[in-house]
Amino acid sequence: MTQKWTQLPADPAVVAALHNDLKINPVLCQLLVQRGVETYDAAKAFFRPRLSDLHNPFLMSGTEAAVNRIEKAIIEKEKVLIYGDYDVDGTTSVALLVSFFKNYLERLDYYIPDRYREGYGVSAAGVDYAKQNGISLIIAVDCGIKAVEQTARAKDLGIDFIICDHHLPGDELPDAVAILDPKQAHCEYPYKELSGCGIAFKLAQAWTLREGLAEEELYDLLDLVAVSISCDIVEMRGENRVLAHYGMKKLNRTTRIGLRALIEKSRRGFPLAVSDVVFGIGPMINAVGRIESGRTAVKLLLAEDKNIAYDLARTLDNYNKQRKEFDKQIAEEGRKIFRATPGFEDLKSVVLYKNDWHKGVLGIAASRMTETFHRPAIMLTESNGKVVGSARSIRGFNIHNAIESCAEVLENFGGHNFAAGLTLTEENVPIFKEKFEKYVAENLEKELLQPEIRFNARLQFRDITPTFWKILKQFAPFGPGNLNPLFATWGVYDNGYSRRLKGNHLRLALKQEERQSSFYGIAFGRGDDFDRVHRQVPFAMLFKLEENTWEGRKTLRFNARDFDFSEEE
Repeated sequence: MTQKWTQLPADPAVVAALHNDLKINPVLCQLLVQRGVETYDAAKAFFRPRLSDLHNPFLMSGTEAAVNRIEKAIIEKEKVLIYGDYDVDGTTSVALLVSFFKNYLERLDYYIPDRYREGYGVSAAGVDYAKQNGISLIIAVDCGIKAVEQTARAKDLGIDFIICDHHLPGDELPDAVAILDPKQAHCEYPYKELSGCGIAFKLAQAWTLREGLAEEELYDLLDLVAVSISCDIVEMRGENRVLAHYGMKKLNRTTRIGLRALIEKSRRGFPLAVSDVVFGIGPMINAVGRIESGRTAVKLLLAEDKNIAYDLARTLDNYNKQRKEFDKQIAEEGRKIFRATPGFEDLKSVVLYKNDWHKGVLGIAASRMTETFHRPAIMLTESNGKVVGSARSIRGFNIHNAIESCAEVLENFGGHNFAAGLTLTEENVPIFKEKFEKYVAENLEKELLQPEIRFNARLQFRDITPTFWKILKQFAPFGPGNLNPLFATWGVYDNGYSRRLKGNHLRLALKQEERQSSFYGIAFGRGDDFDRVHRQVPFAMLFKLEENTWEGRKTLRFNARDFDFSEEE
């Protein structure tokens, strides 16, 4: 499907003023303005993040009460349970608090709910586990902000709760000893977009300040925070950018045996970038939570024995390979089923049900459907006598609202603009499918049906100098709100040495001007475009810049994301 190219805006007057102050390539100033960096001082803070920029954790509502309650647990030698979700953010949060507080709490345990038996968040089974094991304090991380009933039940059983969450609260807050969530209406904490592990880090930071401890002990936790920020896809601005900047440095020299084993299994070279964490480390941690138990991931992150760590890393790697097979199988089946649907070309949504699809990879499969058909997609399967599903959307369409419009035929649903989950009975699947399609057809604007790819700036090959690249590297770490810049260029052509590679990839050797030297790059999954590239006729290209390491030697290359062979600018 042809993608529409749209350039992201940047006020020319603000770009010119910043260029006058910084004296760097105007394209770099354009990128900064697109990120909200409009002055010399803002640019200095952007390029030179400092740990001293981190906010005082006691500005977060609930922090004082949480520290006081933990102090009481230490004095009275209480048994404390760290409770976290089964994904990357939840497991790193649990690992962070356990590794930090094990030096102070003599009786410390952790709990990860079973994805299939208990579902997301604080469960009744988790509270029962705490009661049966003599727990008097539960610290919930990356979940709990909506656990009103579970917290009340725990209180009746004599168990206190501290909740460290980053999700939006509901209308009613749990009756906990302390709630640390900057998205609470009354919380005046200056930064609202921390990951769950980031909130856990703020609790550890508060304890460090209260006890007058050495900050080095605290900063040893930043490798886990970096993994969390990268994989939970939170914004890469403000405090997150500071934490990720220093966390990635820590991760690249981590002494945490479990992380070292995961990095080795990911087959990613040093220095690691955020993308290496997202596509290398993160999928292995998530896979074990999807297929077996997230508790295995926490064991790995806390491992102190190298042999145990490497055994667990192999286990996670194997689960990830299994997850990929499930993903591939479901995506292939889904495409065939949808294409076999009469009149599928006219449908505005993809809703597919098969009772033997693996529940743990439905979200990934739904994403595959949106990529292929550029339609809001929902993948459904059977689980415990009910039909459950995961939904993914396209840019500009609120899928949560679409699902909410079908609430009368659903048993449960939740999520946000781009992703959601739902539960219904099997007999209601056809009714839901019809209602959902009707809503999408009536509310999905026609222009949204054409895929759009947004680029940051136009950039000629001649402008990619060592100085340009040196500054551009300092824009990292990349993530939402600070994405790796995408550039557009016109008038490039093959110098005759581009090649098709195994796996349907392209190795590109391009020129832009007659006397200019060739610039080399890669285009993943674009092998079918080889004949058009090889014509040696000028075309347009969208690309990112990246450093490639081969046999110990680093070279700068482009990573092509799309081509336009129309020869029209």
